[in-house]
Amino acid sequence: MIKNIKLRTTEFTLGDDGLPDANCSNCASSERLPFKFSYAFQPIIDAATHQIFAHEALVRGPNGETAASVLSQINESNRYRFDQACRVKAIKIAAQLDMQTILSINFMPNAIYRPEVCIRTTFEAARIYGFPLERIMFETVEGEHISDGKWLAEVFREYQRIGFLTAIDDFGAGFAGLNLLAEFQPNIIKLDMELIRDIDKLPVKQAIARGVVQICTELGIRIIAEGVETVEEYRFLRHLDISLMQGFLFSKPLFEACGEVATISWPDS
Repeated sequence: MIKNIKLRTTEFTLGDDGLPDANCSNCASSERLPFKFSYAFQPIIDAATHQIFAHEALVRGPNGETAASVLSQINESNRYRFDQACRVKAIKIAAQLDMQTILSINFMPNAIYRPEVCIRTTFEAARIYGFPLERIMFETVEGEHISDGKWLAEVFREYQRIGFLTAIDDFGAGFAGLNLLAEFQPNIIKLDMELIRDIDKLPVKQAIARGVVQICTELGIRIIAEGVETVEEYRFLRHLDISLMQGFLFSKPLFEACGEVATISWPDS
């Protein structure tokens, strides 16, 4: 459960672009984003219970255009504002959809200067749109080329201290591996899809996955296998006792929509 945290700021309102009237003075200019965006939501399923565990919010253009069409417009001057607007937009749409699962939001560590201050936008968005804080999970990716792993761990620790769920995305790619895990132990790690691809056929990948499962079991960390595309991959992962999975085998990302148990492709049904 989210702890009773008193933020070091007065109550504020969200502007039309989804940001508070008063920002961290070191984070960004007051200019609005020069483009619009929306979200698709991809279900993360629990194969053990045949339920939907979470939905990952994946940025899209306002009419469902690719993530690349949006991310190509991000630069140093608007990175913070985009990161904050993403949180608000994801929470707003999830609330409008009456999402009953965990909402997983990607964040940009390079856009964060003071985690305890920047997180206030998330609190205010959840309050305004009525989305439970305990169902918000933050995950990050290696795509930002983070050079300071200790800083990333510090951001994660602050989020976890407040009470949000945390996840290391793309585990096994770039810095998102054992070095980061040694600095910070999240609630969840997401195995990189390159490790999952053809794992049923490749003994080396199988050995790596077994090792990660053992480590996470000892540390009390749950595993999500992402990018699952074939029944054979699914079956091998279940053999490793991995139940949380995400991928086209179950459902593609759904533009401005939630998945439903009845519409998920369950390989063992």
